[in-house]
Amino acid sequence: MSGHVLIDGAGVGGLTAALALARMGWSITLLERSQLKKEVGAGLQISPNASAILRDLDVLPRLGTAALAPRAIHIRRGRDGATIGRLPLANAERRWGAPYLLAHRGDLQSALLDTVAAVPSIRIETERAFAGFAAMERGVTVTALRGAESASFAADCLLGADGMRSLVRERLNPADATPRVARHVAWRALVKSDRLALDLRQPESTLWLGAGAHIVHYPLRGGRITNIVAIFGGTNAIEAGADIWAEPGDPRRIAARFADWDRRIRALIATAEEWRIWPLAERSPPPIWSAGCVALLGDAAHPILPFLAQGAAQAIEDAAALATFLKPGCDVPAALAKFVAARRARIERVQRESRRQGLLYHLSGVPAACRDLAIRALGEERMVARYDWLYGGTPIGNASKNRRFS
Repeated sequence: MSGHVLIDGAGVGGLTAALALARMGWSITLLERSQLKKEVGAGLQISPNASAILRDLDVLPRLGTAALAPRAIHIRRGRDGATIGRLPLANAERRWGAPYLLAHRGDLQSALLDTVAAVPSIRIETERAFAGFAAMERGVTVTALRGAESASFAADCLLGADGMRSLVRERLNPADATPRVARHVAWRALVKSDRLALDLRQPESTLWLGAGAHIVHYPLRGGRITNIVAIFGGTNAIEAGADIWAEPGDPRRIAARFADWDRRIRALIATAEEWRIWPLAERSPPPIWSAGCVALLGDAAHPILPFLAQGAAQAIEDAAALATFLKPGCDVPAALAKFVAARRARIERVQRESRRQGLLYHLSGVPAACRDLAIRALGEERMVARYDWLYGGTPIGNASKNRRFS
């Protein structure tokens, strides 16, 4: 007999979890506080550890040509554009078992929603704001609001996939305050590729490193548009009610910040007509990640700084790991505790390595010169090998080598 899972949040993590758990035989209800918007966010790098799971859930075919497989990650020096190194990706599928892809977040969201729509056991309740839950003898009852209307939903378990400012996390960890200050901010823009110089619209992800800042840009949607992300340090307030994808950024500020960088970067920045800013905050997994029949996944549990491009990928891995342990008829609290135990070490490593990568990206002076020499000395093969643990890894480490859902 199938059980019922309630997921708060219909983002990448929540939708992937719904698909993975539906494959296991669960009936799923997704609560989403807003109307579903398919055109949201900007670019996204889908590394092989995530694309393998999306492929197994039949999402990749629906993503189709909207996703682009880059031939390399090209690392350049910010002040003069000199090549520091290249991470070749043309053989990603042969080495890591799945492709490395670049996609617009809205296109991935659309592919996930289209896949969900084809699964009768998944239902989405939009404009339902999570208001709280109560533990029952077996399962939970969740209260959600639509305007002034309150509704209750009973389920075998509740999964909080409601982002960095998770209300489910807050209910489980009342003393674990949401971050109010970020030490980095990401500036994001989308531009038409035909407005860029030829060497800025190659089928690769290009990473420019400089003192206290870096820029990454890559093509999307068959190369028609280019995603630009500039990240630099500074203390930035995180407004409680702000939409992290929609805060406008002053173009004069970002132009001034990169005024002494290579002329091609200055031209790239000048091409963007509109910038959106995204304060970056990292949170360690909470003291209580699961309790009874309630657990967290994705940014609700472990927002990750973007220096390894693993935020969405680790939410997707969470979904696959949940499907390994959480099966209809199981001891739900025990299954959720096993899920957390299986994920904790990998999440902590990804967070640690991402933080370290950010420090390396933003070096200046002699340390930056030493970094550049070290990257060149590594060479392409050894640079690729450094990512085997991440791109070729499984959501639950050595506990299973099988990503597939059956």
